[in-house]
Amino acid sequence: MRAVVKKRIIFLAIAVLIYTLGFQWIPSELEFDGTLISIFPLVIASVGYFVVIPILYWFLIIKAGRQKSWKLLIVFSLSSVCARYSFPASIAEYFEFVMWIRYPVIAVILLIESYLIYFIIKGLWQARKLSGDPRIHTFEKYQGDEKKLIIALMMAWEPAGWYYAIPKFSKNHQKAGTHLNLLSANRLHWLGLILSCVLLSGLSYYLLFDWSVLAAVVISSIILWSLIFITANYRIARYYSIYFHDNKLIINNAFWGFMAIDINQISQVEVGAWDKIKGSEELCFGRGNSTNVKLEFTREQTYLGGAGQFPEKVEGIKLNIDEPEVLLNSLLEQCPQIEKS
Repeated sequence: MRAVVKKRIIFLAIAVLIYTLGFQWIPSELEFDGTLISIFPLVIASVGYFVVIPILYWFLIIKAGRQKSWKLLIVFSLSSVCARYSFPASIAEYFEFVMWIRYPVIAVILLIESYLIYFIIKGLWQARKLSGDPRIHTFEKYQGDEKKLIIALMMAWEPAGWYYAIPKFSKNHQKAGTHLNLLSANRLHWLGLILSCVLLSGLSYYLLFDWSVLAAVVISSIILWSLIFITANYRIARYYSIYFHDNKLIINNAFWGFMAIDINQISQVEVGAWDKIKGSEELCFGRGNSTNVKLEFTREQTYLGGAGQFPEKVEGIKLNIDEPEVLLNSLLEQCPQIEKS
């Protein structure tokens, strides 16, 4: 696991812990007796909400993943909402502004997003008759505009799930000459996820039924709906992890991340053996402690991780694939100017 991914997981775990402890430990009423100890839980929660979590987000998400700085507002907004509902009533009322300003802010955001979504839907509709992965067409259309690209990929990932999950839809898919060595390609792994999803769906329905039948149906259905993505994840990893589309090399890190690399921007391809360096920021695809193919680019390429929500610019990648020579020969055949090492 790359260091940047570990940092995201660490941030998520710490943020969930701090918010959970805040809701559990902060008293419903503030009883200040002149000593710091009486408001100690409130002080600690405030520091956690508005100092610790934003700082962690800045270093572990924005700086580590080279994300946009404006995303820090998301954390402050989330902390304000948590403060509104977890702080004592006499303090929480000062966060009431969150509940009021959300309306004009939401209105402005909706106008902007509606404008973007209109053009995105229009573009997707125009591409409805194109064959292949919908994400590729989306990436090609909005590659120069990161905001439009992120929103468009959110919408394209859904049809892509159906496209790959149902064999009939992807029967004319480009053939792959070689494959990444991925855990997701294992049938037992897929069956295990399917079984876990069904059990979790049934358990959520059982636990929520007495509280709300509607909530039980909605939550269990959403969980069961993820079977589409689990199956798409398996079929991509097993059959379509590496292939060529037009003049691009498509690399699918299972279903949740992919790259569309212009083969004319590949400067060097090398077959060998390299150990994965623990904690390295180097982008590596495939299971195991080593990789066997290295690609270097003339220009930075974009890896779209986290279902497209965490774009990363990279100058090179390493792969662990089952037949490295097949990929090497295919690249040299399509683009002879690539340097072989």
